[in-house]
Amino acid sequence: MALHPAHVRHPAAVGRHHRPMGSEEWRRQDVFLMETIFGQRFAASGGTVVGDVRIPLKNPDYGPFVQRAKDTAPDAIFAFVPSGEGASFMKGFANRGLAKAGGRLLATGNVTNDDILPSMGDAAIGTVTAHYYSAAHPSPENKAYVEAFRKANGGLRPNFMSVGGWDGMHLVYEVLKKADGDSFVVAARGMSCTSPRGPVTIDVDTRDIVHDTYIRGCRTARR
Repeated sequence: MALHPAHVRHPAAVGRHHRPMGSEEWRRQDVFLMETIFGQRFAASGGTVVGDVRIPLKNPDYGPFVQRAKDTAPDAIFAFVPSGEGASFMKGFANRGLAKAGGRLLATGNVTNDDILPSMGDAAIGTVTAHYYSAAHPSPENKAYVEAFRKANGGLRPNFMSVGGWDGMHLVYEVLKKADGDSFVVAARGMSCTSPRGPVTIDVDTRDIVHDTYIRGCRTARR
């Protein structure tokens, strides 16, 4: 049976984070993709979007917006919220009883960001997200990274922003082994390494990072 989800999102927030060195046109293009791509692909797969709720970028109470989604009786909700807002959104989702009513939460990884996930408790269990990093990624590189990060930060779990910093510094370190400052950008093209997030490559043409995206499920609340 096809799922029939409601779509809850912050329509403009992604433009602040994607392609920070790109053109304004590219930023608008990224926002457009966040607005439409899920609905298009989902419909093409036989699903139906039964509702669409937009939320202010900074909102102290997600409950009323979640309730509007609940009123459409969806099989699932696909949600995007900016990093840091996930705990507030999850609280609203749990308080409105949508999961108990049969609505499954599907989201981008920002909703269950690794550093705030422990504060969500059992409300996060059953949530499915897609993201390019998870502190639970079982590679040797990530296990070593998580251990070192938690030791240096009072037990805090690393999130996607921290691993982005690791990748950036690793790139600088490796490129400088074979290039001086003038040829640095050229040398960075095509660079590959095994990051805590998994395999990454700097695209030769766009110089953007290419990485895997993981489907992540919350099964047990951990602290």
